[in-house]
Amino acid sequence: MTAMQDPIEWADFERVALCVGTVMKVEAFPQARKPAWKLWVDFGPHGTRKTSAQIVSLYSAEDLVGRQIVGVINFPPKQIGGFLSEFLLTGFHTDAGVVITTVERPVPNGTRMA
Repeated sequence: MTAMQDPIEWADFERVALCVGTVMKVEAFPQARKPAWKLWVDFGPHGTRKTSAQIVSLYSAEDLVGRQIVGVINFPPKQIGGFLSEFLLTGFHTDAGVVITTVERPVPNGTRMA
């Protein structure tokens, strides 16, 4: 079996806090090794958190502000250059770049994926 086929227990999935949030602010991140944005996302009761995301090939800052995204909010913070990333923006790698995970209709910020 490959890692993609190894079964996990429901309890493993429950430990991952996948939550929806709204992008509030986007800034360029020129210090990043690869082109990236700095994002600030409102996760409702979980607060506003920031991250660095290598998604500039598919998304402008204007495309992102106001959009609801899905993030993992219970990883420990990670220092990326001089910037502290506080959540993981989820997405799917494609030949054109990373396509971010979004919701198909509005959901209250902070709602956890079921």
